[in-house]
Amino acid sequence: MIIIGITGIIGSGKTTVSNMLAREGYKIIDLDRVAKECLKKKETKEKIGRVFGKEVIKEGSVDTERLKDIVFKDKENIKRLEEIVHPEIKEETKRRIEHYRKLGERAVIIDGPLLVEKGMYKEMDKLVVVSTKKEALYNRLKKRGMDERDIERRMGLQIPLEEKEKIADYIVKNDGDKEELMGEVKKLVECIKRWEGEVYAS
Repeated sequence: MIIIGITGIIGSGKTTVSNMLAREGYKIIDLDRVAKECLKKKETKEKIGRVFGKEVIKEGSVDTERLKDIVFKDKENIKRLEEIVHPEIKEETKRRIEHYRKLGERAVIIDGPLLVEKGMYKEMDKLVVVSTKKEALYNRLKKRGMDERDIERRMGLQIPLEEKEKIADYIVKNDGDKEELMGEVKKLVECIKRWEGEVYAS
């Protein structure tokens, strides 16, 4: 089985690409979703409450919006949160990979925004980067309700697309509409099949 990481930056469209790959039959491990599940664990909630204050725990659950407000304003707070959550995300990801391996899947897709930033891509067989032009990216994020200052702040926490593209095994261009993107994904699927063939032929 080959493990394929798919990443980009906020607004580049990696989640849309992953959803399209899921419709093509590929198993997706969404690290954002895994992280949210980890936040539901009692031990994790207790750690977060101790580090960031009881106000981030609301009715027994982590108030993710309140937590984001605290975390994204301070890089040290980001580091503290990652020290709590990332080991659990890694452990759960490994568990799911093994689950799919036992099921006989030929490939599994790991969808994560920080695969490069955290070095996780080095543990994967291939890296796919979803790229887009800056203008298109800003338009998408503004439609989500983000202002320019917030966009710049969030982007400043991620490695630029140009740097990620340099280490990518494949780049998906997302500069047009969904139909054009689907065409790009079809090309990616053909590439994944070639990768699979190379692994199983060796």
